Amino acid sequence: MPHALSSFAIDQKWPAQHPDRIQLYSLPTPNGVKVSIMLEETGLPYEAHLVSFETNDQMSPEFLSLNPNNKIPAIIDPNGPGGQPLPLFESGAILLYLAEKTGQFLPADAAARYQVIQWVMFQMGGVGPMFGQLGFFHRFAGKEYEDKRPRDRYVNESKRLLGVMDKRLAQSQWLGGEAYSIADIATFPWIRNLIGFYEAADLVGFQDFPHVARALEAFVARPAVVRGLNIPARG
Repeated sequence: MPHALSSFAIDQKWPAQHPDRIQLYSLPTPNGVKVSIMLEETGLPYEAHLVSFETNDQMSPEFLSLNPNNKIPAIIDPNGPGGQPLPLFESGAILLYLAEKTGQFLPADAAARYQVIQWVMFQMGGVGPMFGQLGFFHRFAGKEYEDKRPRDRYVNESKRLLGVMDKRLAQSQWLGGEAYSIADIATFPWIRNLIGFYEAADLVGFQDFPHVARALEAFVARPAVVRGLNIPARG
């Protein structure tokens, strides 16, 4: 039976079992879990599809039809603006969209709203790219390079970014202010990955950022975060 999502090529590779729900195409990486955590936090009904890098799913024509930049996560909301399906990629854009759709985790007050948005942009422009490069040079293929200057460049920049966040979190409960927001949902999966999967806590001197550690502990204790960190389940 045709449904609203049948016209999307990606539905051919990952058929929707519940086409009335938001469709999430993702992998449990720091960028991917931003959206699964947000969906769990908001309570929006959704269906998750695993995009496997091992089989290059992200390069398939079906996935590229949704995100030409071949990066996870991406979504389709069958009940988008005006009641029409909305395809969307880029994790930051998806977080903003879901926050606006639900009226959650993004303040209605304009000044407070932009306080949160600036920290989302801080994550997207700084934390994600810099931490990711550190991971490459410390944990993955880049660790074989004899010249440690590339690694040290990203170590130093990651330390600087952690210092910026630590100073902020010494003054407020969360990055965007006293209330938990999409700024935290965007950022803390990357910090968790840095000291966990990348095994870089000692390298960046994580013990020197107690306020970041305090907020990270509060973040990973949230039930929706616990659930979202493992969605979609790896095959």
